[in-house]
Amino acid sequence: MKRIPAVHYLFGVSAALFLCAIGSGCVFGERHGVGGASRLLVDDPHSAAKPKDVVVTELKLSLSVDFEMQRMKGVATWKIERNSDGLELWLDTRDLEIHRVVLSGGPAGLRDAEFELGEDRELLGRALRIEIDDATDWVQVHYTTSPKAAAVQWLSASQTAGGKKPFLFTQSQAILARTWIPCQDTPGVRFTYTADVLVEAGLTALMSAGQTSRKEVGESSVEFSYEMPQAIPSYLMALAVGDLAFRAISDRCGVWAEPSLLEKSAWEFGDTEKMMVVCEKLFGPYRWQRYDILVLPPSFPFGGMENPRLTFVTPTILAGDRSLTALIAHELAHSWSGNLVTNATWDDFWLNEGFTVYLEHRIMEALYGKDYDEMLAKLGIDGLRHTVETMTKGPNAKPADSHLKLHLAGRDPDDGMTDIAYEKGYLFLRTCEEIVGREPWDKFLRGYFDAHAFQPMTTEAFLAYLRANLTRGDVELEAKLQIDAWVYGPGIPSNAAKVESDAFATVEAEVKKFTDGADAKTLATDGWSSHEWRHFLKTLPRPLASDRLANLDAAFQLTTSTNSEIICQWFLVTIPSNYEPANAALESFLVEVGRRKFLQPLYEALAETAAGKEFGRRVYAKARPGYHVISTGTIDKILDWKP
Repeated sequence: MKRIPAVHYLFGVSAALFLCAIGSGCVFGERHGVGGASRLLVDDPHSAAKPKDVVVTELKLSLSVDFEMQRMKGVATWKIERNSDGLELWLDTRDLEIHRVVLSGGPAGLRDAEFELGEDRELLGRALRIEIDDATDWVQVHYTTSPKAAAVQWLSASQTAGGKKPFLFTQSQAILARTWIPCQDTPGVRFTYTADVLVEAGLTALMSAGQTSRKEVGESSVEFSYEMPQAIPSYLMALAVGDLAFRAISDRCGVWAEPSLLEKSAWEFGDTEKMMVVCEKLFGPYRWQRYDILVLPPSFPFGGMENPRLTFVTPTILAGDRSLTALIAHELAHSWSGNLVTNATWDDFWLNEGFTVYLEHRIMEALYGKDYDEMLAKLGIDGLRHTVETMTKGPNAKPADSHLKLHLAGRDPDDGMTDIAYEKGYLFLRTCEEIVGREPWDKFLRGYFDAHAFQPMTTEAFLAYLRANLTRGDVELEAKLQIDAWVYGPGIPSNAAKVESDAFATVEAEVKKFTDGADAKTLATDGWSSHEWRHFLKTLPRPLASDRLANLDAAFQLTTSTNSEIICQWFLVTIPSNYEPANAALESFLVEVGRRKFLQPLYEALAETAAGKEFGRRVYAKARPGYHVISTGTIDKILDWKP
């Protein structure tokens, strides 16, 4: 594989790039959410940025991708805005090599800047302090990423579906953007950007932005250019490079995937345009021009990531029956909750995810009916109750972690990505809807998104808006809603909306028949969706005798299921019983799938026994090189693994 001469490409033309970035010749397009007195600037314990003094507003990014060295060489040119008399720009970096910093603005022209990297702090990296002057308008940082950049996963050709070309993708949330771009890595700072990405010929580079050009550079390289005119926070910066093809779903949405997965993916996500129409009717216009989906290799650690214009998704949702596409509804809903109105810090994470789960359920209800959506809601709330039980009881209880408003200073913000933010946040909003009434609640939500579009939001600012525009001094309504108990209290308040599923009641009757001794073949399972199967498996007692597991397996071929949600839940039934016929499939699943949602409970179940932990460690040794660092950071702790 031929290396790209990245240093020559980037640093040899740095002045030209800088002049393009700051001059009138570079057209950024319509700007949203940049500048203005209404901008909310807050201190973030997970960032060295000091936006109250100097804040970034626009980025011109140039990258050269080197698969052989597993590095990217970059030039990040930031437009700045001063909010005080401060003469320092503070950026976040982690495992970046900073080569040079250049300033522009005023009569002095281009000039080198003094800069200093602070001490290396766990998770946070090294703060980059740059001395600026009164005339500075733009700051350009030349840098190189490390092969161990936590946001970036480099995959060999053998780790892809096609098996012929390498692949890389980034995962910037929560505070990993700083590992591939020097930036103010806080959700409270938004900026627009353009980007030029140089890759080897035969590969396609995609970003969370609109493509503006593609051009050959010599015989061995291709440069892709992108523009994002809507202001976004750093965690929504995203890049993927690989052998990728596109299929349209509608005029404004489509699917990117490796060629061998393209047809299957396009069919699976065929309802995406319908979802967009539902969301727009409920919560206002879609403001990001396009909505495309990129199917990543199996090592992607999440179900999906809501990168604007280009949602990243795991291939584990390609079930062949569209039964797992609630995930697409969720990521699409982020175009309103999260991407449009964003948590100002990670302590306010529920403002992203609680709202998004709520919108997701409204989409699923509109498309597939209330009964169908209630099954999804029940699965989520059952998981929430288990999480609350774990957090609020026992010797290791942390009740404060079950508050919606968190206090994550000194901790990995990833610790806040639990069912509390997602499902408790959803349940609070659903409770509000049921108490207030759907029509006034929908009017309130749409007003909220419109009033705060392209802005960060704190929990306190949201509650102030809610009280000003919904409760309006109504003491009786305030008491019914129990707002402070939901946001600042532990567990689930007493006024929580009831989530019930008649379909699951039927499933539970079949569980009872089976546990009373019925042959699995006699169970009434015809027409069950994956949600009913998941509930069936979750409700089974544990451990089950091996002969009963074999009876289920023979009747329903669970060990060979191609539905990731079903087979994961099946393994959670077989592991406590050490059901050996499932172990080979379990090992294959753990090696092939990198989605943390599945890996974490499976490894936790294995770690419950000495034999299971030994099995888990043996498999993990084989699987770990293919996992993203987000997944390994979790599994290392479960298995006491020392890298």
